[in-house]
Amino acid sequence: MRTFVHGAAVWGVACPRRPSRVAGVTMAGFRVRKLDTLRMVPHPAVTLLVEFGGGSPVMDCAAGRQQRGSVVAGPGLGSGGSVRARGENVECVQVRLSPAIARAVLDVSPADLDGTVVALDDLWGREASRLRERLSEISSWQERFALTDALLARRHDAGSPVDPEVAWAWQRIVAGRGLVRVDGLAAEVGWSRKRLWSRFRSQIGLPPKRAVKLVRFDHAAHRLVAGEGAARVAADAGYADQSHLHRDVVAFTGVTPATVAGEPFLAVDDLAWPNQETSADRT
Repeated sequence: MRTFVHGAAVWGVACPRRPSRVAGVTMAGFRVRKLDTLRMVPHPAVTLLVEFGGGSPVMDCAAGRQQRGSVVAGPGLGSGGSVRARGENVECVQVRLSPAIARAVLDVSPADLDGTVVALDDLWGREASRLRERLSEISSWQERFALTDALLARRHDAGSPVDPEVAWAWQRIVAGRGLVRVDGLAAEVGWSRKRLWSRFRSQIGLPPKRAVKLVRFDHAAHRLVAGEGAARVAADAGYADQSHLHRDVVAFTGVTPATVAGEPFLAVDDLAWPNQETSADRT
């Protein structure tokens, strides 16, 4: 386990030595003695957080709603700066699922999450508590990752896949870093625009245009964290100008690009998910 220090934030971070057996699954392990209020920055993946330590993370959501313990959230969690995380003595495995495989793994579509944070127990029942119990009994992070991966693979193999056309459209958006003309996707798969938009929204959890904006924002935000200037990021990421980037960042996070550049939630990615342009998909 390596240490991530960012300002006052000090986290222990562990990474799997082997990739998941399921394309579209990435994970990392975290141990945080004191998790001060952390802004959850929107990401183009379904987030699965499995806690197993003596403490318990808390998600403070919009309208004063709270969710404690192990949770699941759809792509774009925290849009507008609406979700914060906190807690003490937190130990967890965080999984990022491509929206293209999330329905098979979770047994619900990302669209059913409806942009909210949902308790994992509500989706998996006793299976979720058994996973937490077994993770707490294991002292090796690599064994924890293997256990979690085996469960995800088993559920994926037994689950219902999304339409191949929908999976292909999602991958095109991710591979293009959001620089994709969504109006052309339907023609490329041989579907009507109405059919693709409907299937994409119901199976991925986002309309295609929102998915494009989220993937583009994620790429731009990580470049800001890496220290690149906003003007250059805006030009390279396909924004009309720097003010366009500014508006998008504020819409997704509630703060300016300069503030986003210092967010621990993003800065830890180089350590927790190294060498990945985006962990939203690897298919």
